[in-house]
Amino acid sequence: MSASVLFDTPGPKARRRILLINVIGILLIAGLLFVVVAGLAAKGQMDPELWASLFTSNAWVNFLLPGLLNTLKAAGLGIVLSVTFGLAFGMGLLAQAKALRWFSTIIVEFFRAVPVLLMIVFLNILLARTGMVNGTDSPFWAVVISLMLYNGSVIAELVRSGVRNLPKGQREAGIAIGLTTTQSLRLIEIPQALVAMLPALIGQFVVILKDSALGYIIGFTEFLFFSRTFAAANGNMLQALLLAAAVFIIINFSLGKLAEFVSRRLSSRMPSAKEGANPATDIEAPITPPVAPIDPKV
Repeated sequence: MSASVLFDTPGPKARRRILLINVIGILLIAGLLFVVVAGLAAKGQMDPELWASLFTSNAWVNFLLPGLLNTLKAAGLGIVLSVTFGLAFGMGLLAQAKALRWFSTIIVEFFRAVPVLLMIVFLNILLARTGMVNGTDSPFWAVVISLMLYNGSVIAELVRSGVRNLPKGQREAGIAIGLTTTQSLRLIEIPQALVAMLPALIGQFVVILKDSALGYIIGFTEFLFFSRTFAAANGNMLQALLLAAAVFIIINFSLGKLAEFVSRRLSSRMPSAKEGANPATDIEAPITPPVAPIDPKV
């Protein structure tokens, strides 16, 4: 693979300089962590008793696991609904009908501009007062719907930009084989755009998972809510929050690795994975049989 056009390949001196800078950076980070841990130890925050209570069956069975389950449930449902919303309104942004395109634009731009926390609070009040759902379930559905509206609008923009960045020959090839514009969009362009925007899409899934913790404001019993509840009774708030952060980091890291795996599998199955191939326009040339040379004496 050729070197990037943005910078030259570093030489021996540059590589030694980069290595030295990396070593210095690691030492500085290690020193900062040592200072922080030493400061916490001096204030008694590193005592084993404060950490041991977080790894008991009471903590996980009665607090942490139910909260984690609620978080994953809200995030999972939010992801499914956000992708559905994003695909529907992403196609609306690319529609040929001007009225549908304008309607989709207004919806997407509006919900992208409204803060998620404001939507969560508003929808919780709306659902509770109108009786559309059970009163105890209104925080859960307020979180899920808010995540769907905001992140679905972002995904719709990802779909639009992903399709617009495809070569124009994709749609022309689809139309040439008898597909309508909508069929070309649905069968040829959006599947390729989804593969291209998969890293950004998984990044949005991480945002959905993290934003589910905002439900704590309206009393949604998610992982952070139960972590704080347990810590308030045991006097180890810092330790509980660090554990919650570690769990979120592990889940988000797993999502990133899953995205890399899915991206590799999808890329290997598409014809465009081959260098120089174009799945919509490349047609294998027929094999022409060799022609015998003409004898000039005949």
